[in-house]
Amino acid sequence: MRVGPLQRLSALAGAPVGVAITSWSYIWRITPLHRREIEGSLDEDMPPELPAAVSREDVQIPEDGSGPLFRRTYTGIVVKPSCTAAEIMEVISADPNSVVPLALARFHKTEGEAWRMRAGDEFLIRMPGPWDGPVRAIEVTPTSFRFATLAGHLEAGQIEWRASDDGDRLVFQVESRSRAGDRLSALLHDRARMAKEVQLHMWTSVVERVAKRAGGRLVGGVSIETRRVDPAAFGD
Repeated sequence: MRVGPLQRLSALAGAPVGVAITSWSYIWRITPLHRREIEGSLDEDMPPELPAAVSREDVQIPEDGSGPLFRRTYTGIVVKPSCTAAEIMEVISADPNSVVPLALARFHKTEGEAWRMRAGDEFLIRMPGPWDGPVRAIEVTPTSFRFATLAGHLEAGQIEWRASDDGDRLVFQVESRSRAGDRLSALLHDRARMAKEVQLHMWTSVVERVAKRAGGRLVGGVSIETRRVDPAAFGD
């Protein structure tokens, strides 16, 4: 069942909590953030097709959403890691909370076996303010997993966590490709900058924690590339 406008507005009551946490955390952040914003296109930035073997029930695809499509990629390079890409992803997929700042988000598994991730598993991600949302794992490999957003989520699209070995370095990325789930959410995400900042702080914190959990050191900070596809591409 989709969340209606009144429920969206009700959820806004918790927004000051997210704002306060994000503002306080920014004061103490020392990791450099390198932002790049460029124009995107449907051909390059739409999420991959949903795997045929995974249920499509309640999945929110970008065509169901509103406003621009954003493809955001958060990248961290870890030097001298004590584990491989496959090893760190095995840890993370077993328990995403192991690298998530719990003051900002918590993964609650609602479908699937504990301490492992398989395609078809479902989670409810709780965040301060109106950013909670259900997701389904639609693809899991030794070095990545990919979620699709479900009905009730503020976004319509997919998000992927992945790692790769690059010589003696480890590259970790979080990439989202989504639109807002509805018009009110589009206003929050595209116009209200703090909504974007809470998410940015959340995912950059994950990158930092992965580097620490991998036993290495994050070099060069976190790079954030945002590709924006105009809503006119969807006929809005």
